[in-house]
Formats: sequence, C-alpha cells, structure tokens
Amino acid sequence: MTLLGWLLLIVTCAWPLAFVRAPLFIWSGIAVVALAILTKSGEYPAFVMIPIWILLLATVVPLSVPMLRRRLVSDRVLAFFRKILPNMSQTEREAMEAGTVWWDADLFSGKPDWNKLINMPIKRLSVEEQAFLDGPVDELCQMLDDWDITHNRADLTPEVWNFIKRKGFFGMIIPKEYGGLGFSALAHSCVVMKISGRSITAAVTVMVPNSLGPAELLLHYGTEKQKQHYLPRLANGQEVPCFALTGPEAGSDASAMPDNGVVCRQDFDGNNDVLGIRLNWNKRYITLGPVATVLGLAFKLYDPDHLIGEQEELGITVALIPTDTDGITIGRRHNPVNMAFQNGPNSGNDVFIPMDWLIGGQERAGQGWRMLMESLAAGRCISLPALSTGGGKMASRSTGAYARIREQFHMPIGRFEGVEEALARIAGSTYMMDAARTMTLTAVDMGEQPSVISAVMKYHTTERMRQVINDAMDIQGGSGICLGPRNFMGRIYQALPISITVEGANILTRSLIIYGQGALRCHPYVFKEMEAARDDDPIRSSKVFDKALFGHIGFVISNTVRSLLLGLTGSRLASLPVKGPTRHYFQRLTRMSAAFALVSDVSMLVLGGALKRKEKISGRLGDALSYLYMGSAALKRFEDQNRPAEDLPLVQWVCDDALYRIQQSLDGVLRNFPNRPIALVLRALVFPLGRQYRTPSDHAGHSIAKLLLEPSEARDRLTDGMFISKKITDPTGRLEDALLKVIAAEPVEKKIRHAIKNGTLSDAPFEQLVDTAITQGHITEEEAKTIRMAAAARNDVIQVDDFDAASFLYKGSVNDNENKSNDPTRLFG
Repeated sequence: MTLLGWLLLIVTCAWPLAFVRAPLFIWSGIAVVALAILTKSGEYPAFVMIPIWILLLATVVPLSVPMLRRRLVSDRVLAFFRKILPNMSQTEREAMEAGTVWWDADLFSGKPDWNKLINMPIKRLSVEEQAFLDGPVDELCQMLDDWDITHNRADLTPEVWNFIKRKGFFGMIIPKEYGGLGFSALAHSCVVMKISGRSITAAVTVMVPNSLGPAELLLHYGTEKQKQHYLPRLANGQEVPCFALTGPEAGSDASAMPDNGVVCRQDFDGNNDVLGIRLNWNKRYITLGPVATVLGLAFKLYDPDHLIGEQEELGITVALIPTDTDGITIGRRHNPVNMAFQNGPNSGNDVFIPMDWLIGGQERAGQGWRMLMESLAAGRCISLPALSTGGGKMASRSTGAYARIREQFHMPIGRFEGVEEALARIAGSTYMMDAARTMTLTAVDMGEQPSVISAVMKYHTTERMRQVINDAMDIQGGSGICLGPRNFMGRIYQALPISITVEGANILTRSLIIYGQGALRCHPYVFKEMEAARDDDPIRSSKVFDKALFGHIGFVISNTVRSLLLGLTGSRLASLPVKGPTRHYFQRLTRMSAAFALVSDVSMLVLGGALKRKEKISGRLGDALSYLYMGSAALKRFEDQNRPAEDLPLVQWVCDDALYRIQQSLDGVLRNFPNRPIALVLRALVFPLGRQYRTPSDHAGHSIAKLLLEPSEARDRLTDGMFISKKITDPTGRLEDALLKVIAAEPVEKKIRHAIKNGTLSDAPFEQLVDTAITQGHITEEEAKTIRMAAAARNDVIQVDDFDAASFLYKGSVNDNENKSNDPTRLFG
C-alpha cells in the first residue's frame, strides 16, 4: 500500500472515532498500532519511518501526559483566556449559577441520550391531588362568572375569595406540616390550568401566592421561626401575600433598582436600640398588592456604619413586611387590560424593620438576587405554562366545537381549508405546550431547578398561546370580538400581553436569557473553563482548565463530523431509541442537536464576549435550543401515552414544525454571521445537502383539524384537565351540547339536501322545509325533532350579547373625588 493509501486509511478510521466520541487514549493507541504495523511491513525505509515516529510521539506523548500537556499547551491557553474573558457582574454571576441543568444539557451536547429521556418515569397526580381537582377546583370553576368578575365587579366575589382561602388554594406549595396542601408541581400546574380556562382573574389570584412569592422564598431560605409563623397563616389565607420587585426604573434590569435599605439602630415596638433597616422604595405592577397583608420586598442593602460586617454595599436583599407597618403606602389599583385581578403600586418612606424580618435572617443579607433567581422556576416552569396551556385547551375544544357548529354556504366552517389550517395550528401548538409542560413538571418534581428550561417554557408557551388565541379569534370572527357573558375567548385575548410581560419580558427572555444562560450552563465545558480561569488556586485551575479544554476540543471535532455525516446521510447514522412511527424524528433531532452544538461553539469562539451583545444571533440560537426541547417533549409524550394512533398526526405536526424552525434559526445565524468565510464553512457542514425540512404538511393539518370537530378520545386527551360545564347556559356547556346535537342531525340534513338536489323536494325556509320533508316522507317525525333541536342549539351558540345604551354611559373617572378611595374592591371607572 502506498503512503497515500495509508494516510487515507487513517483518515477513514478517524471519522467513526470522532462520530462516536472516542476518548483520546483510543485515538493515540490506534495511531501507534497502525504505525507499528506499517513499520513492521518493511514497505518504507528507516529514513521515512523515523521522522513519522518522531512526529507521532512528539504529538501523542505530550497529549497523553497531563502534566506535560498542561505546561506545553493548557497553561498558555489559560493565560490568554484570562485576558479575553469578559467581566461578569455579581448579579450576572448569580443568575448564571442559579438552578440546575437537565435535558437541556443533552440537547446542547450534540448527542442526546434519548433512552434517558424515554425511560424517565411518568409523573402522575396522587389520589389526593386528583380529588382536589375533581372536587374544590371544579366547585370553584362553577362559582366563577368571568363576565361578572371583569365587567361588573372588577374583582372576585367575596364568596370566591373566602372559598379560595378556606380550601387552601393559597397553600398548594406549602408542606402539610405547616398547614398547606403539599402538592406536587404537576398538581399545582393542573389547578392553575383548569382555572385559567374559566377565569384569568381567578387563575392569577391563585397562581401568584404559589409561584414567586413569600411562601416559595420562606420554604427555601426562611428561618424555622419565620416558617412556623408565616406558612400556616399563608396556607389558610389569613395572610395574603404579594412580592414587590419591579419599579418604575428597574424592570428586567433588577440590578438598577433604586429601592434601598440602610442598616441602622432605632427604637421599635417598645424596644430600645433595635438593629434593623430603614427602607425607602417605590414599586409598581405588584399583583395582589392592593389586598396583600404581607409584602415581600426586594431592595439594595447598605451598611455604611459597618454594623453587621465589613462590606458597605451588601447587594440585593429580600424582606417580609406586614403591610400595616408605619411608612408603607398601598397605592390605588392598576387596570391590566381589563383583567380584574388585584394589581397596583406600593411605596415605603423611612420604613424601619428589625433585622429578623429579612427572609432567612441577617445571614441572608445581600443574597436576595440569588434567592430570586433560584425561585424563578416556579413562575416560569409552572404557573405561566399552565396559564398558556389552559388557554390552548380552551381554544382547541371550544373553537373546534364552534367551527363544527357554525355554518356558511351550508357547510361547517371547520371544513373550509383556511379555517382548517388555523385549527391545525391551534391543536398542534396545544399538544406542544402540554407535552413540554408535563415533561418539565416531571423534572421539577424530581428535584430539578431547570433555569434555562424555565426561560424556554416561559417564552415559548406564552408566545404559542398568543398565536393560538389569535387563530381562535379569527375563526370566531364577530362572536369573538363582541364581549359579554356568551363570549368565551374575548377576555383571554385581552389577557395575552400579561403573560408576555411578566416574569421577564419576552423580548429579553428570548434575546438574552435563553441562550445567554444556556450557552454557559448547558455546555459541557465552557462554564468549567470560565470557572477555572477565575480560580485563584494555580494548580487547581490548571488541572480543571486542562481537562475542560481538551474535552472541548474533542467535543468540537466530534460535532463537526457528526453534523456533516448526519446531514449527508439524512440522519440515518443516528441511533434509533424506538422502532415506532416516530423513529425518524429522533434521528433528525439528533442531527439538529449536533448542528446546533457546532454553530454554538463556533459562535462563542469567533464572537467571544461580543455574543451577548449580538442579541439577534443569540435569539436565533435560543430558538434552536428551544425547539429541540419542544420536539423532544412531544416525542416523549407520544411514547408515554403508548403511541395512540389517533395522536400520530399531532406529534408529526409538532416535530415537523420544530425541525423547520430549528433549521430556519440556524440558517438565520449563518446568513447574518459577521465572519463570512467561517459562515460559508459552517453552512457546508450544517446543511451539506441544503435545507431539507419543511413546514407541516396540509395532510397532517387536515387530520389534526378533524380531531377538533367531533368528540373522540384524541380530542379528550388533547383537552384533558380543562373545566367543562354541564350547564347549557354556560358557554362551554352550550357548545358541548350543541356539538352533539349538530352531529346527530347531520344524517337528517344530508337526506334533505339529497332530496333537494334530486328535485324531489323544493328548497324553502327552515320550518316549511322540515314540514314538507315530513309530509313527503323524506324524514320521520323523530328525525324532524332531531334536526329542529340541532337548529335551535346552533342558533343559540351563534348569538352574541347586546346591551342597552345606558350600559355605555359615563360612570365617572378614577380622578373624580368620589372615586379616590383606596378600596381595592371598588369598580373601575
């Protein structure tokens, strides 16, 4: 064999080694064995072989001996890395270190372990949790009249407030030993989801005390004395909590908050010279603020006289303060897009609190930002996705029924292809949201605090809900935009900006948080490299950096090979974790994981610290990571539910949509990558045969739309967990009743239309037509009864509310003297 032939053989062997991520010692061993065989063959003289041996050993030995490798390579790279490493503020560092990584790390690896995901146990509700959903939650839903709440009262009724408190809705996350319900994250989510389909106001009211608020912070960081005092009172509703973080000058940039506290001594509550904090703050957008009895407050703490330590500026701190404390002003209410949940500003002027009112006591002073970051998962992973999924389920079931009941040109509007397309988006997006919701909750209940995934869930479920509700409103037309007791979608539509805005504005969540945090936390080596570079211990930092650096080099080589080979083979080289109808989607997501990992590494290498300022590129990379997660959640849901054949179009739609969006996101990165030569090379590696993924097919969309137009097990699975009233005076009950009657009447209507078409029956107004059809024997009296009942039900469904002129007369302004009360239950003007 020629020398060129040997080189080609070595290169050929290198490809599979890189593809399977063989460790360095295997590469070295194979190279030495191959060269030894070549030497023993005697094909080449010593003057050729000796330089090759020297070159090989000069490479293999330094790379195989850690101490030598560090001195020759790693320590030099470490010195350079320290010079270019961007500065990281304390708040950025605490946000970066908050929470845990989970399946997102697998997706970032380029080689996700699908068996780990598939074999992850399915979380189910306990008997007690299911009983609560079937009992008190259903009872609460029956009590809720959303039109009365939002239009007449601008508040929940006193009976609903009392019921929520008495039944423990505010204490779902509080353990039983403190008087709470001790529910799982899944149960918490299911409760919020069911209520949200009935009333956003009620859902938010229940949601807030159980997400980012005093109870969550007390459970993780409070002293035992604080827990014993507050948790039972929060659980039974004796205390109503709120949490004040956002102010006029500090929203997403919490580090800029001007609210401050100064450590001092002062007489307090009959005691002399009490060590405490004098606070001044101005907050707004505080949900439950107008009715709260206890206020969680975030502020910057200063200790100019060094009363508790050497530091003067301690950082963001969190305290728990009764709202009747001197100096606190509870402002008037905000009006969040006509939703009636309690929301408003509050402020404090020279408010003195003792040091033990800090959550966790004095030793937690200055740790507030870390505490908040680690607790954000509740709002982002549980509450907001539950709210969004509840809206999706409501739109799927109710708008689907409406599209079957409502007719134009003697045909249900749901059978028009344009409407069908919107119905497919509604159902597919709902399946995606619910799959991601349940998979994420399983992780939370397993003890994970998935900070990156929480941002993915917050952004993508709220954005999907926005699209779903917009599609539902388009289908419903005039009945969707005319508010009133009959309208089941208008208030949800009005509420869309709320979830988009809270818990981190969506624009910043997408462009900064998802990938900005994910690139460091989920990458198997980057965060370790950064930690080593900041470590002051020279020996430890050298060892850690060396291991991370060479692991990183192998990681990039592997993903380069994997991305190219999987692209050239249509993903067929990826392992198959299942043999079912979704097997190819596992392979395609594996390919996109490798491509994403490669583009991420090159982006970080080329752009460095400037990447966090390239928000458009960061946002697109975040989208790719997010849709890898959403697609994998849909696949797991399908497997967990034993692959129901009726649901296959749904999972196909979700995966096709996810793959297409990943492809478009990576293409967007490459088209706008600042270094054009590198972008061209990356494109050849990532898309060697071009962009092959397409949007979901019309055929899949048709199959999905059909699921929403008639009762079926698939429709029930998709909308499982939503409240459906049995009263035909209620919008959901009215739709369900009419849907069954309309479907039952369709064979009768078909007979009549057939008779008209054949000329044996003349078209006429409805009642005359039915009477003539009976007389001529086309239908029976019983069939006439069926069609009349369907017509009455259909007519009832398509009606919209109207009001007399007096309903629109001026009722006064919040600026009028008579309306300047702080009473939070008063009506808006």
